[in-house]
Order: sequence, then structure tokens, then C-alpha cells
Amino acid sequence: MRLPDPALVVLVGPAGSGKSHLAARHFRRHEIVSSDELRSVLGSGEHDLGATDEAFELLERIVAGRLSRGLTTVIDTLGLDAHKRRAWLAAARRAGLPAVVVLVDTPPGETRRRNADRAYVVPAPALTGQLQRFGRVRAEVAEEGWDHVHVVTPELAEAAPAAPAAVPTPHHDRRSSQGLTVMLQLSRFPWGEDPGAWVRSMALAADQAGFAGLAVMDHLIQIPQVDRAWAPIPEPWVTLGLVAGLDTRLRLGTLVTPVTFRPPGITAKAAATLHALTGGRAFVGVGAGWWDREHAAYGLPFPPPRERLDSLEGAIETMRALWAPGTKAYAGERVSLPETTSYPRPDGPIPVIVGGNGERRALAIAARLGDACNLPSDVERLDHKLAVLNEHLDRIGRARHDLEITVLDLPVVGRDREEVWARVEQHRGRTPAAAYAARKHAGTVAQQRDRWAGLVERGVGTVFVSTPDLDGPEDVLALSGLAL
Repeated sequence: MRLPDPALVVLVGPAGSGKSHLAARHFRRHEIVSSDELRSVLGSGEHDLGATDEAFELLERIVAGRLSRGLTTVIDTLGLDAHKRRAWLAAARRAGLPAVVVLVDTPPGETRRRNADRAYVVPAPALTGQLQRFGRVRAEVAEEGWDHVHVVTPELAEAAPAAPAAVPTPHHDRRSSQGLTVMLQLSRFPWGEDPGAWVRSMALAADQAGFAGLAVMDHLIQIPQVDRAWAPIPEPWVTLGLVAGLDTRLRLGTLVTPVTFRPPGITAKAAATLHALTGGRAFVGVGAGWWDREHAAYGLPFPPPRERLDSLEGAIETMRALWAPGTKAYAGERVSLPETTSYPRPDGPIPVIVGGNGERRALAIAARLGDACNLPSDVERLDHKLAVLNEHLDRIGRARHDLEITVLDLPVVGRDREEVWARVEQHRGRTPAAAYAARKHAGTVAQQRDRWAGLVERGVGTVFVSTPDLDGPEDVLALSGLAL
């Protein structure tokens, strides 16, 4: 089943049809609100009919509370009462959540067989009435206005758990089946007592998992969005040099290097050296810089935005001049060099990825000077930025396909639904769980790929992905399906 998340999900089917079994297989225990379990809490057991009224009163309160917090809520009752269904649908509408009905369509003979095998047998006349009622429900829900109606067969309800996926063999061109180049970004470095071993193990795992490349953040102090200020954040070009000595096919570079940290000629030299050492696998992400604190702490000037953006233009121009053939003098728009003697020369072109979302200048610089432009992965923001970027491209007469679109994606990813929400709880702090999960696109690998299909439709060519749980190589391997 492909269900919206978060959502209200109402299971509908007679006793013995397999609703509770299906719910347990597809949803977290805390997402399921079961009238039987509430009867157990309020009465002598799940079949204590004397506790039914109180159980449903409590069920309604729990459903309302969860929906008000934007949490997926699965109602596990018979679901045959049209009045109750419409009330739940209205509650979902008030909460602004999608409303889903799942009809568990088990053949009547199989339902009766299962009922007979249960410890508590629903009387035959009652079960017959439920089966007859279920036969009319499909037509009813079609008229009730649900956002999604799923009919589930017994085979789907009782499907065997999927075997753990084997680590895939990387594609020869390192593109996923979706046509994306998927890069791993390292932003946290919980490396313990052996930093070098940790970095090597992460890079080797990324290569084994099929990622096309490895990017490293370029900051002097760890940024608050990622970790504590006293957490390690290594110098990126030194770190990439260590990885360059490994036997991998990973493309290596920064995402992104602020032009305020180093003279552009020094960055050009570092990137050209990395390119030569790796046989042409280096790239450079470059931006204007944004965090004044790290500049002040390291005694670096932090000019106003206009000056930093001027420097970004000049930096790209300088790097391209130093990477070009020959050693002649160079005179450009912002840069003049008496000579361009810079060896080793890159083994082929070094892609320049321009980061920064400023619409007037940063995107204009990317349109004019970049090989790629890095944008946010949230589709609403992405659509807006793409529209602005296309205006800049049209203004200078550059073809849209001549500039690659990359995105930095920072999702919370788990092996299954239970692990996804465990990670949400671990990282959300004081942010409401549903809001954090939505902002971080929390989901399984399969759900991330479904979301990425929308990025492909928008022309994205490369996804840089980084999750908050990359503690060791096993966490990298768990993301292998993203690169398939």
C-alpha cells in the first residue's frame, strides 16, 4: 500500500478478516487505536462487551488527540458503521490530514474459518450480519469523500516479511535506476579515538553501497544545525586527500567551500591536485559564506553580502583561469593574473557547483558561471528557485540543460517504520514529532525514492544526501537502496 503519511487510516472488515494482522505489519504499535485493546484496558479482556461504550469514548479521545498533533492514526475496529466513519472523516478534515479507508476484502469462507479458529468465536449470526454489511460498504465509502480507498486482499494482508536487501553492486556509471547521481555528504564526524580509520571506513562503505561520490562540509566550527560547537569538523581538503588514497570510484569534493576562507588560487590548487591524484574525480562546491561566528573566531574578514558575492564571481573566474591550458596572462571581468602557471593541471574539467539561494545575485552567478547549481530539496522551495534560476538563464541566453541542478537532502531514514519514528523521537528535541518528521522527510529508503521521483521530474540530476544518524559504516550501507 502507498499511503500518505501522516494520515488517518480507517480499517474496515468483519471479524476475522485480518485487520489487526495487517495493521501490525504496516504500522507502528502506537499508531494503532484498537477498540479491542481498549476493552482490555477498561474491562476484563478484549471481548468484554460491557466495556464497549467506554472503550469507544476513549478511542474517540485518542483519535482526536493524535490527529490534533498531526500524527498518523490507524483505527482498528470493524469500521462498518457509516456514522462513525463520517465522524472520523470530519475529524481528519479538521486536522488537515488525508483520510484513508482500507477495506480488508477476505473471502467469506476464509473469514468464517479464521473466526472458528479464534479463542473467542463471534456467533455465526453476528458474523453473517457483518459480512452482509461489508458487502454494502464499498459503495458507501465511494460516496463519503475519502481521499484514498484501498482494497486489500488476503495475500497482501499476510505477505511474508521482505528479506533484508543485499548490498547492491554499483552501476557502472554510478547513476541510480531513477537516473540520479546520488552522493553521500559527511557533515558529522563521530569518529572516536581513531579519526582516520572512521573516515576511511565511511568512504569505503559509501563506495560499496553504490554512492557516486563523497562530499564534505567546509566549516571551521561545527554548525548548530548539525552538532555541538565542540564536535569535530575537519579541514575538508586534507580529509579528501586521505580518501583519495583509497581504492574507490567515488567523486570527491566540498559542499560548499566559502570563498572567504581561502584565496581562490589556493582552492584551485587543492582541487587540481585532488583531481590529478584521483584520475579526474574531483569537484568543487563554492559559495559566498554565511556564518559570521566562524570568521570572527578564526580572525577572517566577513565582508557585507555584496562584497562576498563579488568575491564569489572572482573566485570562480580565478579557478577556471588557473585550470585552463597554458601559462599566459589572464585578464577577465573581475580578475587579472600576470600568469597562470599552475601545475598539476586538472585531468579534464573540474565541475564547479555554486551554492547559495540568494535570488538576485547568487542564482544569477550560478546561471552564468556554474556547471551546477545546488538548491534545497523541498519541492515548494525548489520550484520557486528553479523559476528564478530559469529567468536568469533566459536573460543570458544559456540553455536550461547546460546547467545541472543538484540538491542537498537531509532526511531522517530508517529501515522500517518503527526505526524511522525512533529516529524522529531521538532528534526532534522540543519540535512536535509530526512537524519534525514532515520537515525532515522522515521515511524508509523506499519512501525517499518515491519522493525523489518528484525531484527527477523537476530536472534534478544529483542528490547530495546526509542523514543525522551516520555514525558508522553500517549506517551508510543501510542507505544503499538510495543509490540503486
